Amino acid sequence: MLTLYHAPYSRSSRIIRLIMELGILDQVDIRIVSVARNDGSGGADPANPHPEGKVPLLVHDGVEIWESNAIMLYLTDMFPTSGFGRSVGQADRGSYLGWLAWYGNVVEPVIVLQAAELSHPIFDITFRGMPEVVARLTTQLEKTPFLLGDAFSAADLLLVSPFVWAPQATPDAQIIRDWIARCQALPSAQAAADYDQAALKA
Repeated sequence: MLTLYHAPYSRSSRIIRLIMELGILDQVDIRIVSVARNDGSGGADPANPHPEGKVPLLVHDGVEIWESNAIMLYLTDMFPTSGFGRSVGQADRGSYLGWLAWYGNVVEPVIVLQAAELSHPIFDITFRGMPEVVARLTTQLEKTPFLLGDAFSAADLLLVSPFVWAPQATPDAQIIRDWIARCQALPSAQAAADYDQAALKA
């Protein structure tokens, strides 16, 4: 059994979108929980088993999987026929893994540090900075409309997500803005937003 602990309009919203893209909404028990928000609202929910009170948390037959990129890899491996991820043996499996890891190791730290207006040479050496993020995305998007080729994938869903929930962090690069628009024009973007809106009203 698959159970997802989800807070509307949070980092777990991208997992809702992933589940929709995989066509497995009817196979996942989605439990709505509260989380602490940046504005001071919310707080840890005793119904959420995540040890830090965060989301997303996926539980599969009693085993907990945390962190968005790990959950995305887990689900796309579990449901490979969707073509939304890359299975072991596929030629671009390595690129897929690289994009998922790069998000957590580089992109989110860079965006958070930028939002906090923090700068230090150690940060730059360890995580790089927004110019390096822009350069990496631009180099790939000059070759293909999406990160793994001609079709939207879990890699795009993950990498586009911070620019969706924090548009002020979007780089001033038209090729990246066009990629974001392509990703957000797909039906799953609105479907996930509608799901969150309905969950808030429930």
